[in-house]
Amino acid sequence: MSLNPYRIPATLNLLIAAGQLSALLGLIWLAGQCTGWPALLLVALAYGLVMNSAYAMLHEAEHGMAHPHRGINTAIGVVLALFFPAPFHLIRQGHLGHHMRNRSDDEAFDFYFEGESPVWKYLQFYGILTGLFWLVVVASNAIALLAPRLLRPGKQDGRLDRPTEALLASLNGRYARWIRLEAALVFALHGCLSMVWRVPLSNYAVTLAGFGVIWSALQYVHHYNTERDVLKGARNLRSWRWLDVLWLNHNWHLNHHMKPTVPWIYLPQVGEGEAAPRGGLLAAYLAMWRGPRLTHERVENRYEGRIIQ
Repeated sequence: MSLNPYRIPATLNLLIAAGQLSALLGLIWLAGQCTGWPALLLVALAYGLVMNSAYAMLHEAEHGMAHPHRGINTAIGVVLALFFPAPFHLIRQGHLGHHMRNRSDDEAFDFYFEGESPVWKYLQFYGILTGLFWLVVVASNAIALLAPRLLRPGKQDGRLDRPTEALLASLNGRYARWIRLEAALVFALHGCLSMVWRVPLSNYAVTLAGFGVIWSALQYVHHYNTERDVLKGARNLRSWRWLDVLWLNHNWHLNHHMKPTVPWIYLPQVGEGEAAPRGGLLAAYLAMWRGPRLTHERVENRYEGRIIQ
C-alpha cells in the first residue's frame, strides 16, 4: 500500500517550531542589549524574518497541518501566536474565514463600491501596506480582555465596514474563553520577558514592529488585482530561494488556496505548480501602491452565514 504523498511532516514541523521559538526568544533578549538604533533595527529585521517564518508554521496549525495530533497542533499555534502577539483562536478564525470570503464583496480590499467611502477604503488599504493592520490585530488582545463584547459573533447592522462585519459574523462564540485566556497570556509573557531581561519598552515595540510591518505589507500582496474567485483569486510569487525555505513556501499562495489541506512542504508541486507564472514579490508589493479602484462588479460571498468550526 502506498504512503499518503501529502502526509504532515510532524517531526520536521516540531523541530522547525522549536527553532523558531528559540530564535524569537533570543532576539527579544538581544533587543534588550541594543544601545543604538542601527543594532536595534537589525534585530527588528531579524525578528520580522523569523516571526514571519513562525507565522507560516502557525498558519499550518490554523489548517490543522502543523501536527496530526489535534492537541499538539493547537499548542504549536497558540505558542507561536503569542509572539505575533495575538490570540491564536481569533486569528485562526480570521484566516479560515478569509478562505471563505476571498475576492468576494466581503473581502475585496483593492476595490470600493457605489455608496462606500473612497477615503476610508484608501486609508484601510494603505494601512495594510504600512503595518497598521498588524496594530489592529494586536489591539485585539486588549479588546478581548477589556471589551470582549466587541468581538462577539454576529452582524453589526452596518455600524462597521463590510469586511469587519463579515469577519464578526463568522466568529464562533465557543472560542471566546480561549481568546480571552490567550490575550491574557500575551500580556503576561511579554510583561515578564520585558522585566526579566530588562528590555526597554521602545526596544520591545520596535522589535515586534519589525514583524508587524513585513507581515501586514504581505497580507494582500498575493491577492491584489487577481481573479475574483474564492479559490483562483490568488497568485504564486517569486522570491529568493532562501526566503521561500524560511517562510515555508508561503509565497506559493495560489497553490495553497487551490489545495488548502496540503502541508507547506508539498506546495511547489501541487495545484497549478510550476506551470503557473510567478511574478516578483517586490514588484507585486509596489504595484499595490496604486490603491483601490471603483468597481461595479459584484461577487457574492457564497459562504455567508457560515460559522467557523
